[in-house]
Amino acid sequence: MVNAFIQERELFPPSMPFRSGFLQRDNHEIYYEQCGSRDGQPLLFLHGGPGAGTAPAHRRLFDPDRFHLVLFDQRGCGQSRPHASLDSNQTDALIGDIEALRQSLGIDKFILFGGSWGSTLALAYAIAYPENVARLILRGIFLGTRAEVDWFLHDMGRFFPEAHDRFISHLDVGERDDVLTSYYRRLIDPDPAIHQKAAEFWASYETSCSTLRAGNRHMGGAGALTMARIEAHYFMNDCFMPADHIIENVGRICHLPATIVQGRHDVICPPVTAKRLAAKWGLNAKLQIIDAAGHSTFESGIAHALMAALDEI
Repeated sequence: MVNAFIQERELFPPSMPFRSGFLQRDNHEIYYEQCGSRDGQPLLFLHGGPGAGTAPAHRRLFDPDRFHLVLFDQRGCGQSRPHASLDSNQTDALIGDIEALRQSLGIDKFILFGGSWGSTLALAYAIAYPENVARLILRGIFLGTRAEVDWFLHDMGRFFPEAHDRFISHLDVGERDDVLTSYYRRLIDPDPAIHQKAAEFWASYETSCSTLRAGNRHMGGAGALTMARIEAHYFMNDCFMPADHIIENVGRICHLPATIVQGRHDVICPPVTAKRLAAKWGLNAKLQIIDAAGHSTFESGIAHALMAALDEI
């Protein structure tokens, strides 16, 4: 997916962290890394999912001479341990992890940079700790509501019917009346033959719908399990937030500048949600809708707009 973007704007060269480590939190070890300039402007990258984890390509969105970039794998995913664990894994705990990481690194204020579920977590943290946030750069807005989850599970199939047919084909006919619960039961089954296969169907469904151009994209391995299991866990629990928590609390952060980058053809997180957030935010929110783009960070136009937003800081 990175290659689709290269023709429009080059990413920064690959780089390695100048420091990495683990933060002990509850019974979790949270992997984090610091990249770029130690004296640069602090910026926290929040990955999607929940459960997707960070990747080396994410570092390439940021100018290493300008930013003190911090990335971390949220509980249960990526290099964090224990792998694919749902124990003590909820939104408030992730917010606490961010705050503990900020304090441990001696950072006053972060720029928050997140897409999809990363936008949810960025907004939830900012609402909890507005004094610790300098600004937000968000992509593919997801507010963690039941309506958005229902869209993902059912209505997304109106645009990607082949992918949705494959998604539900893994379930017995009698299980399809409650797709989420049926998948969740399989994903938490202790038998790897059961949970891994379910995870690959779930993750492949999401991946196949993430770009403007449709495709039957298979996702397997450990990444599929963390994304599917943790995502289903959060969806089963309304993302561990009260109904409309973010929209009802935007007033706590509307004084902060925000750039919202949204693909017009984002089927996973439809643009109407970004429009709703920007309207509630008011004058300090800048919404950019990218016409020839879907959901992916590295799709043509999306990464360009995100990097341009960073240039403007």
